[in-house]
Amino acid sequence: MGAGTAGLLAGAALAALVTGAGAGGGVTAEPAAAAVTGGPVAPPTDGGPKDRRLRDEARFAPVGAFVPSDAVTYDLEVVPAGAWIRVDQAVSRTGTTVVAEVRGLRPGRAYGAHVHTGVCGADPQDAEGHYQHKADPVQPSTDPAYVNPRNEVWLDFTTDTEGAARAVARHAWGFRPGEAASVVIHGEQGGSGARLGCFSVPFASPDDAPGARG
Repeated sequence: MGAGTAGLLAGAALAALVTGAGAGGGVTAEPAAAAVTGGPVAPPTDGGPKDRRLRDEARFAPVGAFVPSDAVTYDLEVVPAGAWIRVDQAVSRTGTTVVAEVRGLRPGRAYGAHVHTGVCGADPQDAEGHYQHKADPVQPSTDPAYVNPRNEVWLDFTTDTEGAARAVARHAWGFRPGEAASVVIHGEQGGSGARLGCFSVPFASPDDAPGARG
């Protein structure tokens, strides 16, 4: 069952996650790293606390499960029931870092993953399309000028021998309030692929960052 937003993280905890994402892995406790995508997070300009840090985690459950979850699997062979996902966010007024970790997926398999605009539902399409910093005026979006890891949040990963992985995306921009709502796991890396699983996440925006004007 989804744990929901656990609140503010200790700064060192998320820093360790982001730093660890650049190192190799191969055990469940320290999942293997995927490539970092996106641009660097711009530093804060006011000298105050840099980020708001949030964490959400859940275990995948099938559609219609007796005990519902914020994480839904649409393919039990590659996203088994009980597999685990966690998403950490570090949000400032000048940038966003998203860290995704998974465990219990099919070992040694490549997966795509992106932040989507809709919440998860019984239909994989309920999560709608990819969140785009500059929205493609033509939807559904297929134009590489918009569908790319600089304009979207891509969290592609390949699982290790234990079915674990970690991916990081950093961008010098933030989510528009209420427009980023989930992480969808796809069957292929890159900009598309079948939707295998979905995790509803209440993504924060720069308006939620320390020092933002209310």
